[in-house]
Amino acid sequence: MHTFAEDRYERMSFRRCGRSGLELPAISLGFWQSLAQPGKEDICRQCMHYAFDHGVTHFDLANNYGPPPGAAETIVGKILRTMPRDELIVSTKAGYYMWEGPYGEWGSKKYLVASLDQSLRRLGLEYVDIFYHHRPDPKTPLEETLGTLDLMVKQGKTLYVGVSNYRGKMFQQAVRIVRDHYWAPLTIHQPYYHMLDRWVEKDLLDYTEKAGTGVIPFSPLGEGVLTDRYLKGLPPDSRMGRKGAEGQRWYDDLQQRGVWDKVRALSQIAQARGQTTAQLAITWLLRDRRVTSVLIGASGFEQLKENLAAASAPPLSQDELKRIDQIIENGK
Repeated sequence: MHTFAEDRYERMSFRRCGRSGLELPAISLGFWQSLAQPGKEDICRQCMHYAFDHGVTHFDLANNYGPPPGAAETIVGKILRTMPRDELIVSTKAGYYMWEGPYGEWGSKKYLVASLDQSLRRLGLEYVDIFYHHRPDPKTPLEETLGTLDLMVKQGKTLYVGVSNYRGKMFQQAVRIVRDHYWAPLTIHQPYYHMLDRWVEKDLLDYTEKAGTGVIPFSPLGEGVLTDRYLKGLPPDSRMGRKGAEGQRWYDDLQQRGVWDKVRALSQIAQARGQTTAQLAITWLLRDRRVTSVLIGASGFEQLKENLAAASAPPLSQDELKRIDQIIENGK
C-alpha cells in the first residue's frame, strides 16, 4: 500500500465551490485523454498517488472516457481502492454517446439513470461526489434532465450535481427550474475555457456567481495549444503530429490565424516569471476567484508535475494581466 504524504494539505490551496460546503483543490486531475487507458495502469496509478500527495483530492471522469469508452472509470476505480475514499472528490458525467439506440446518449431519465449505475459499477463505488449532465440535450425537456439529477441525489448515488457545456441562457433557465421545484442545486459548472477562448467571461461567470455555482474549466491549455510544444513546428510524435496530413492542416490553420504568434509572446511572459507556457495558462485561470478549480489532464508523470507547480506560483501582477490581454486581443 502506498503511504501518502502527511503534509499533502499544506501543498495545495482550496477554494469553496460557489455557496456550497464543497471545497476543491485549486488544481484537479481529469482523465479525458490518454492517462487512464489500457496499458497505462502503472503510470495512471503513479500520477494519481503523486497528485494526492500534493493535495489534489478531486479526480474527474465521464462515462465515455477511454478509449474504449468506460475504460477510464474501470482503471481509475481500481486505483481508488488504494486511496482514502473519504478524502476524495470523485466526479463523473453522462451525456455523450455510449451505446446503441435512443437511450444511449443525451439527457433522458432512462439514459442518465442507466449510465450512472454503469459508472458506479465500473468505479467500484457506492456513490460519486459529483454527477454532471455532460452536454445540453436539444430534445429532452430540461425538467426531465434536472429532475433526474435531483433523483440521483435523493437515491444517494451522488452528493452534488452539476452541468457541463451549458451556455449562459440555458444555465439561467436550468437554475430557475431547479429553484422552482426545490430540487438539488447546481453546485458546479464545467465549461470549456482558456486564454484563447474566453466566452465564459461574457456569457457565464456572472450567472454562476449569482446562482452560487462553482466553475471548473476544462481544457485549460486549449488541448495542448497553450504549451511550449508547438513553438518550433509540429512535432511528429505529438498527438496532432501522429495524425499526419490532418495534423499539419490543423497546425497551418492556427499559424495563418496568428495563434502561434500569440503563444510565443505568452511564452516570453511565462519565461520572465520562471514558468512554462502551460503553467502560465493555469495561473491565469486562477486569477478569477469565481473559478473554483482548474481541471488539468496529463499524458504522463512529468507533465503532471509541471502543471501542478502552477498552483504554487505567485499571482499575476496587473501589468502582466494587461500585457496578456494585449497579446490575446491583438496578437502582439
